[in-house]
Amino acid sequence: MARLAGVSHQTVSRVINNHPSLRPETRRKVEQAIEQLHYRPNRIARALGTRRSGTIGVVASQRTQYGPGAAVVGIEEAARKVGYLVNTTNLISADPEEIRAALSAQADYRVDGIVIIAPQQRVLHALDELALDLPYVLLHSRANDDPHEVFVDQLAGARAATRHLIDLGHRDIYHLAGPQEWLEADARMQGFLLELSDADLSATAPILGDWTADFGYRAGQQLAWQGDLTALFASNDQMALGAIHAFRDAGWDVPGRISVVGFDDVPEARHFWPPLTTVRQDFAELGRRCVTRLLALSDPPAEPAEPTRPPAGESLLPYLVIRESTAPPPPS
Repeated sequence: MARLAGVSHQTVSRVINNHPSLRPETRRKVEQAIEQLHYRPNRIARALGTRRSGTIGVVASQRTQYGPGAAVVGIEEAARKVGYLVNTTNLISADPEEIRAALSAQADYRVDGIVIIAPQQRVLHALDELALDLPYVLLHSRANDDPHEVFVDQLAGARAATRHLIDLGHRDIYHLAGPQEWLEADARMQGFLLELSDADLSATAPILGDWTADFGYRAGQQLAWQGDLTALFASNDQMALGAIHAFRDAGWDVPGRISVVGFDDVPEARHFWPPLTTVRQDFAELGRRCVTRLLALSDPPAEPAEPTRPPAGESLLPYLVIRESTAPPPPS
């Protein structure tokens, strides 16, 4: 393989073990040789030789929600492409003992690093109290200068959704928020409020939901009874679905009488009736960057004077997908 790629055996080993200090063209030559020869590394031998397990641990909270679940899939796909396996532990609760048990389980597998998908404030507070002795990456943003963070900019996504409604001419816009202990829910609410403020529009108090379509339906019933809005920005697609159901039951046309925007772009969003305008998060790219960041943190450069480790958290911008659930408000 080294002869085919025109490199040394040591360079081949570095590519197989995903060493970060290789030039892209060198890595590409070796990867092409690996593909041509249909080479598959012996995982046990590599673990013994490098003291690495070739496994990434994931500690995930609430995987039943679309966002965390899709993030895990993105991480698994990205890890597989660089020869790593993923071992996932799902948190049953945010209890500190539960978190310690999850991290201990990952340590028992001798994982090379851990990805933490824990969007609740109390989970992260508990993690702060634990001294992690393994490389780790958080898929959420708490501080702009934290090198352990790779995240989707939730605030920017919420601002884009709200700006879309404002640009259509809406002035009476409500927000159906998620549980405020979730970092994403709080960021989306803040983005909504900031965009209204920048447009000099007054804001009503956001309605605090629980992510479910059932809650969205109940909130939609109450809003239809009040009748004082022309647009709704829901913090996730499931609550948007429930709200649309309630509006239709109340005889309101969507989007003729009221426009609705969601967040996440679940696979079914294009099949809602009407198809849902929503904010899409690229979980495949998030997974790729997360794995790259984790491997860089787990294998720091030998020369501190030439750091390759990113100095700050890394954010991805979501983008608005415009479908048929939004339109200008009805004539007053």
